[in-house]
Amino acid sequence: MIKLYPHQEQSLIQTKNKNRVAYYLDMGLGKTFVASEKAQELNKPALVVCQKSKIRDWVEHFRQNYNLSLTVINYDLIWRRPKYLEWTDFTLILDESSLIKNETAKRTKYILGLHPANVILLSGTPTGGKYEKLWSQCRLLGWNISKKLFYDHYIITETIEVGGFPIKKVVGYRNVDRLKHKLRQYGAVFMKTEDVFDLPEQVDIVMPIAVNKEYRRFKRDRYLVFEHVELVGDTSLKQLLYERQLCGQYNKNKIVALKDLIESTNDRMIIFYNFTAEFDIIKTLTDRPISFINGAGMNLTNYENWSDSITLVQYQAGAMGHNLERGNIIVYFTPPLSSELFEQSKKRIHRIGQTKPCFYYYLVIEKSVEEKILDVLKQRQNFTDALFKEAGD
Repeated sequence: MIKLYPHQEQSLIQTKNKNRVAYYLDMGLGKTFVASEKAQELNKPALVVCQKSKIRDWVEHFRQNYNLSLTVINYDLIWRRPKYLEWTDFTLILDESSLIKNETAKRTKYILGLHPANVILLSGTPTGGKYEKLWSQCRLLGWNISKKLFYDHYIITETIEVGGFPIKKVVGYRNVDRLKHKLRQYGAVFMKTEDVFDLPEQVDIVMPIAVNKEYRRFKRDRYLVFEHVELVGDTSLKQLLYERQLCGQYNKNKIVALKDLIESTNDRMIIFYNFTAEFDIIKTLTDRPISFINGAGMNLTNYENWSDSITLVQYQAGAMGHNLERGNIIVYFTPPLSSELFEQSKKRIHRIGQTKPCFYYYLVIEKSVEEKILDVLKQRQNFTDALFKEAGD
């Protein structure tokens, strides 16, 4: 028998007698428990779509607590399985429903083409601050508003020219309170952590690190041969990629700073990174027990069993949905470009069950693109969006 927190029980009460619901509960408030209890109430076979790294968690959760028939599949595979389009009498659960925000993506088109009897959407960041990304979720909740009408009522756009082509850019929002009220009518529950719990203090610590000559040379010439690798920044995206790598895997100052930081404490430490090469370097810096969450898989045995463990987490694979509150230290070896992944990553330790202050260390190369990225992320914007804006100015 699962014992729910009062805020979880309240979420179920608010959605009583509704068969299409969205639990937009802040990261750490236990959306999985609310969703599974709702699925039990609806009493239909459940199809859970989630990130690959969360499949085992969902299977184990239902196996231990419920007798419902369960199918769990990840977002990258769901659209490759036409058989689910024939299903009808089931409950669809989307874990991190913000992952269907792009209505033109194959996964989103496929999911919108399903025929569930019931729908449960879960996300701590349903829009990532971008209300235009909500339209697909509105449709799943049964609000059959057209995309044009949705934009007319709630989204402010302007037309800019990029490369000689006119493109519509979102510049603001209107009627936001009305939009949230409408979503609540269609079964959405919004809840922030600070409205429910008094969680420990969060402390940000920026560690400035000297830029290297290779970065400055590439920044000037957009070309560099370095460690038997040729870097050619012939497009803006390639230039951004190589500048980021020169701030991470190719910057010995940062690698030394991370090693020193690891050696400064025996407490559990969570390290977020972007690229496989970063993972390969970081794991050689210590002989402490290593756990990881990345595109190749997940192994948290050392995290769970050793108080001095180091857990390496790749943003795309592990910034969402994982409970890492046994640790209270996160180190950002390199920052992400996505505001949503950035905000989600911080909540891996700042959640229910955390009793210690949470410390966030940002290893930032001075006078580099990393300073710009961090400034944009603090404004809860994606860095690629900022580049796009600059291109249109």
